[in-house]
Amino acid sequence: MPNLLDIRRRIKSVKNTQQITKAMKMVSAAKLKRAQDRVLTARPFANKMMEVLAELASRTGEDFSHPLLDARGDERYLIVLVTADKGLCGAFNTNLIKAAQSFTREHSEKKIEILAVGRKGRDFFRRRGSMLTGEYMGLTGKGRVEFSEATEVARDVIKRFTEDKELDKAFIIYNEFRSVLQQRVVVEQLLPVSRATAATDEVTAGQPLTLVDYIYEQPPAEIFSRLLPRLVETQVFRALLESVASEQGARMTAMDSASKNASELIESLTLNMNRVRQAAITNEIIEVVSGAAAQ
Repeated sequence: MPNLLDIRRRIKSVKNTQQITKAMKMVSAAKLKRAQDRVLTARPFANKMMEVLAELASRTGEDFSHPLLDARGDERYLIVLVTADKGLCGAFNTNLIKAAQSFTREHSEKKIEILAVGRKGRDFFRRRGSMLTGEYMGLTGKGRVEFSEATEVARDVIKRFTEDKELDKAFIIYNEFRSVLQQRVVVEQLLPVSRATAATDEVTAGQPLTLVDYIYEQPPAEIFSRLLPRLVETQVFRALLESVASEQGARMTAMDSASKNASELIESLTLNMNRVRQAAITNEIIEVVSGAAAQ
């Protein structure tokens, strides 16, 4: 049984750890509010941009050709894996890495390369000898992502796809922010951009969805040449924003659980300390009484 001094040192150590977890929870809560506001602001723009371009693509016909729209072979894949630069955020990084491994197993016959955004994913696949074709560190760790940083990643992917012709398809894996307690792993195709047609039979709030008939002044080739790269940049930017918000929410939840566990451990150690102290006092009283009786 540990002595009284050891238990007191353990209690002090746990209390110090609890102070750290509480401070990290408060920092994550402050960062989460700003990150959540940016995500909610970026989502409508990204969704509307994809809707407009999908509507335009549905009218161009299959004979129209563009480097970012044209389908190629199905042999070389690139995964843009967005993880965190730091840990202590629960299963945030683990779920992303498992999704990447699952994607790799499902397409084991393909040649798959990984473009790591975040230190945790980079370190994991580097230790296992996976094909890392590039890395971007420090984008999500500071809690705020700039559009110029997302543009750098997107242009790298576009260059590999159009100019270098190193890949046939590009995917991005990230955590979509739902709430503080819930994040959803998303596997989304970046390139080639899908020629999705507008839905005609969707229902919103019990009413048929009204499709907007857009009038385009410029020819499709000019519109696509300007907007398709921006669409990829917007998708990457949104993924980074979602990842930052999800990371802060996961870290806030993990630190809250750690603080509660520390409180429970402190109570348990305090109870054990009182028992040890009471046993020591009882033992001393028995020794005194035994000594007095022996005289």
